[in-house]
Amino acid sequence: MTRALLLYFLCPLFTLGQPVVETRPTRFFAELGGFYTPGQPTPFWMRTNQYGIVPNTLPYASLRAGIQQDYRFYPLSDTPTNKRKDRFGIGYGFEMAYNLDAQAKKSVLLPEAYVKVRAGVFDIVAGRRREIVGLVDSTLSSGSYSWSGNALPMPKVQISLPDYTPIGFTKGLLAFRGTFAHGWFGNHNRKVTHSYLHQKSLYARLGKPNWPVKFYAGFNHQAQWGGMTDQLPESLVKDGRFPARLQDYLFVLTGNSLGRLIELDTTRYSRFDRENRIGNHLGSIDVGVEYSSKSVSFLLYHQSVYEDGSLYYLTNIEDGLTGLRFRNLNPAPSGLRITGAVLEFLYTKSQGGGVFDDHYKFRGRDNYFNHAQYRDGWSYFGRTIGTPFITPVTDTRPELSQYGFFSNNRVRAYHTGIQGKFATNCGFQFKFSYSQNYGTYDAPFSETARQFSSYMMLELPLNQHGLRINFSAAADQGDLLQNSSAVYAGIRKTWDYNKYRICK
Repeated sequence: MTRALLLYFLCPLFTLGQPVVETRPTRFFAELGGFYTPGQPTPFWMRTNQYGIVPNTLPYASLRAGIQQDYRFYPLSDTPTNKRKDRFGIGYGFEMAYNLDAQAKKSVLLPEAYVKVRAGVFDIVAGRRREIVGLVDSTLSSGSYSWSGNALPMPKVQISLPDYTPIGFTKGLLAFRGTFAHGWFGNHNRKVTHSYLHQKSLYARLGKPNWPVKFYAGFNHQAQWGGMTDQLPESLVKDGRFPARLQDYLFVLTGNSLGRLIELDTTRYSRFDRENRIGNHLGSIDVGVEYSSKSVSFLLYHQSVYEDGSLYYLTNIEDGLTGLRFRNLNPAPSGLRITGAVLEFLYTKSQGGGVFDDHYKFRGRDNYFNHAQYRDGWSYFGRTIGTPFITPVTDTRPELSQYGFFSNNRVRAYHTGIQGKFATNCGFQFKFSYSQNYGTYDAPFSETARQFSSYMMLELPLNQHGLRINFSAAADQGDLLQNSSAVYAGIRKTWDYNKYRICK
């Protein structure tokens, strides 16, 4: 940082005001850690929202390493720390997680392996990359409803408008960001193989960046489609193949219902397809309002759930994720301070009610994340892609209902997260959640399953050159998950490399 400031202020004296370019900032990291648990499953908050790299049964040791190279950044004229990205550039990221358990069983995971290209205001990305979709806090949240960072990232090709980009004639008053992607679910222990992901999102911001109050609204749409299976009857799939032609992709893209069309090819479309949409569709419609000053920022957000038409008729309007995020923007080199906090409430118990009758517009029993054709539901490598509070049958107690892939999708959950710093550059984080779980409409739990999960983490620097140790502990207590507790200790080294040059 010192070198960058010196170059910024001194180079104009010798280059007649030509700007300094910080070229391709690169970061390497490596972390070695070990877990301990008294023969119990991995606690909820130790494995949740970790992009699938922490298994349900804790490993003995874990090695993680990665590299990221970003675009070039140009300092702007007002302050040396205010930067803008190069209009054209290339970047990449790669991360590996190696887990070894007590029985010497090994697993290697790649949560990130991507290349990205910037062209003007657009990004094009190919590969696996960590991301969260929706208006939500990205650090302390329990997880965005439809795409939370709980599962291993899916390989995809995506074009995006990653930053809020103003519409010219509004002079910055109205700005948009969005994504459009095609991905692959793969064949890992799936009942439907070779299926595809269609994903898009569009969000708007009303208010200029320097305004104290800004409003946000938008939506995201996820769809699983195509693929093959030999485990379903002819009424659900024709000849073991789901529709996957260009015309079928357009149906998926628009979310058009085949039930409104006539003269469909019955040799390609099953009865289920002809009465519904092609594929498994879900997403959320999000709204938010942000207040910010020089010292604090507050973001209030709400995600409304849609999956089976109930939101159109407002019968599941109760369901959704509501959160309040706080950020402390005051820099402080030392001392105890809270830097961020989140309060969230998730409710998915309604699902449009317990009755489904399309003729009378009773669009209930949505059965979130489960699907009649895609029996693995909204999951990837066995993990929930969306909010982790909707739990797979493999995670819940064996004495509870064993229905479907997600045996628990009717939930009332309360969550809080706090992070901060103490001493000099020492960090801490706490997460607590309490949930009431009711199973599903088709197989409800005999009694409400109550669950409490907690997590704490400490980060302590060992020197000024990126060497840190971190400790974490988590515990589960309740009726939904098996009671468990665990601790983790690791040492992490980070190398930051920046190359500077004078740009003509």
